[in-house]
Amino acid sequence: METGFDLRKHGGVDVFLRDCPTRAVLELIAGKWTMLVLVALEDGRPMRFAELRRRLDGVTSKVLTQTLRALEREGLLIRRVYPTVPPCVEYRLTKLGEEVGGLVQSITDWSQANIAAIQVAREEFDERTTRRPAGSYGSEHRPTRSGDAPD
Repeated sequence: METGFDLRKHGGVDVFLRDCPTRAVLELIAGKWTMLVLVALEDGRPMRFAELRRRLDGVTSKVLTQTLRALEREGLLIRRVYPTVPPCVEYRLTKLGEEVGGLVQSITDWSQANIAAIQVAREEFDERTTRRPAGSYGSEHRPTRSGDAPD
């Protein structure tokens, strides 16, 4: 499969290939809970597990634990355990995590700034698609010749 410029020939990676190590990092970062953890910790203040769980409305303990471990494994998060009874555990972003957290914060800011336009687009789409017969997508996407796939 041709993906454009092949960085492997130049000592780099090609994220479009399934075995590319950067693809796994992108998949982690693109996850809903990962993005929200990164934004929650982006201000640099450490947070405890229960505080993160309260902040991330709807996340389960299991999913939050898995997300935090994955971020720690990739070097984006530090887990610090204090020797108290019961143990106190805090999470904080590493320098690398702060970098990606800033990028994710920018996406969050963009989402919040543009939500009204996105909601209008959704409503217009839903209105258009509910008026069409099932299976049709509109004449602009119909094949021009029998058997041709749409673009």
